[in-house]
Amino acid sequence: MYEIFKSVLEQDRSPIVICDLNHNIIYMNPTAIKQYGKYGGERLVGQSLLNCHNARSREMIEKVIAWFAESRENNMIFTSRNDKVNRDVYMVALRDGTGKLIGYYEKHEYRNAETAELYDFSKSLV
Repeated sequence: MYEIFKSVLEQDRSPIVICDLNHNIIYMNPTAIKQYGKYGGERLVGQSLLNCHNARSREMIEKVIAWFAESRENNMIFTSRNDKVNRDVYMVALRDGTGKLIGYYEKHEYRNAETAELYDFSKSLV
């Protein structure tokens, strides 16, 4: 089952960076490794996400984690908009089977319409 979930993450065209509650980066998918290459790419795994942010962002990350911890219902929050690339960014809570908060990740949603033709088998989108 692990391989299926890992494959889902690795095939995503959006960057996925997963952190534990100590803000340690525990996973980056290939897109994230490439996108954050100038900051260290894969070498960021094991580092604190907080090191990659300014004081204001660190404060907001801490506030979001506290909000996630307040209720099992608090699971996703809108954190930024980038009009240049037409992208919205969210922080998403990760919970175990009992609902206990165990980490978080950043979710990027691009709002551009797909340009590929339907069922175009001539090229891969990833």
